[in-house]
Amino acid sequence: MLVNALKEKWAKGQATINGWCSIGSPFTAEIMAAQGYDSICVDVQHGALDYSAALPMFQAMRASGVVLLARAHWLDPASIMKLLDAGAMGIVCPMVNNPEEAARFVSYMRYPPLGQRSFGPTRAGFAMKGYGVQANDAVLAFAMIETAEGMKNLEEIAATPGLDGIYVGPADLTLGLTQGRLPPGFDREEDEMVAAIRRIAEVCRKNGKFAALHCGTAEYAARAIGWGYNMTTVSGDTRLLAASAAASVARFRELTETSGAEGEKGAY
Repeated sequence: MLVNALKEKWAKGQATINGWCSIGSPFTAEIMAAQGYDSICVDVQHGALDYSAALPMFQAMRASGVVLLARAHWLDPASIMKLLDAGAMGIVCPMVNNPEEAARFVSYMRYPPLGQRSFGPTRAGFAMKGYGVQANDAVLAFAMIETAEGMKNLEEIAATPGLDGIYVGPADLTLGLTQGRLPPGFDREEDEMVAAIRRIAEVCRKNGKFAALHCGTAEYAARAIGWGYNMTTVSGDTRLLAASAAASVARFRELTETSGAEGEKGAY
C-alpha cells in the first residue's frame, strides 16, 4: 500500500519540518536528507537546477526514507507530471491566484477520474512499491499563496476539492500585499504580515487543508506551528551553507586578530 508519511504524521497531530534544496547536486541533497527532516523539497522554480538534476537528487535521497517533495517551476502540467513520475510525493505549485488555477493544479496531480494526469510513473513505479492509480490518495498538492490576488481569493482556493494544502511564500506575499512598500524576506514581524500569515492557517484549518510556511529560523517556525501550521520549512541548503561558512570565517578572524594583538604586545 502506498502511503505518505507526512499525511500519517499530520493525522496524529504531529508538526513536521521540511528541508529545502536549491543546489543542483545529488551529494548536497543526500547530506540534507540525512539530517532528520521529515521531508525535503527540491526547488525547480528558483533553484539552480532543472529536471535533469532533480531526478538524481531524488535517487540520492531514497535511502534516507525522507518524504520527497518538489516545487514545480510554474502551473504547468508537463513539469508537474514529470516531477511526480520522478518520485515526488508532493508538489508545491507557485503563484496560484484563484480557484480556477487551483482546480487546474489539482487535475494535473490526479489520475482519471479525479484528474488528467497521464500514466507513466517511470521512476516512481520502480522506487515505490505499489505505485499506481492509488497515488491519487498519497501525493500532496500544495498551492502557493504569494500575491494580493491569491490572498483575496484565499477562501475559494482553500475550498478547492482535491487540494491538500496551502504553502506560504512570505517573500512574494509581502511584495504582493504591500506593493513593494516592504522588502521581501522570511520571518515577518510586521502586524499586517503576521495577520495575513495567521489568517491563511485559520482558513486552511476551516477547510480541512494543511498549512505550510517557509521560515528563516527554527524560532519563527516554532511560532508558526503555534499559529496552526502543520509544516514549516526552515531556511534551505544555500542559506545554511552560507551562514555556517560565514560563522566559521568570522570566528577565525576574531581568534587570529586577538592572538595577533597579544603576540605583538608580547614582542615588545
